Amino acid sequence: MKKTNYIDDIVSWEEEFEYYHDVKVRFSETDMFGHLNNTVPFTYFEMARIDFFKSQGFMQDWVKPENETIPVVADLQCDYLSQIYFDEDLKIYVKANSIGNSSVDLHYMGKKADGLICLAGRGTIVQISKRTGKGVPWSDEMRHLLSKSKKSVVK
Repeated sequence: MKKTNYIDDIVSWEEEFEYYHDVKVRFSETDMFGHLNNTVPFTYFEMARIDFFKSQGFMQDWVKPENETIPVVADLQCDYLSQIYFDEDLKIYVKANSIGNSSVDLHYMGKKADGLICLAGRGTIVQISKRTGKGVPWSDEMRHLLSKSKKSVVK
């Protein structure tokens, strides 16, 4: 696997993932060369991220009109590790790699049905105030839920 600057040890990194979202590659997501278009993994990351946040109970509050906070994407990165084709089944994994005051660095891993890692990614999400646009700290409960998303690996 090619070296990525946010993964120190690929084996440990891979073992820490637990939560995933299933995806089937649609024909419309492929390009004229027959493989997944380079923009599509970002949509897969979004789908997995939204499902992940729903599983934590965050999205249900964020989408309420009266809620003061919303999540915004501060940056997003994808490394393409192997070709992906129409009709392949993928699992897009998500974990909170590190948690800041109002931000979280999420890591993503795409795996094919045979277990091959085909995508690796990361991105910073910031919880902000809709009114001020400034970062809003995670509550203790949110911080706890985010920290539980990364499996502890015993060596």
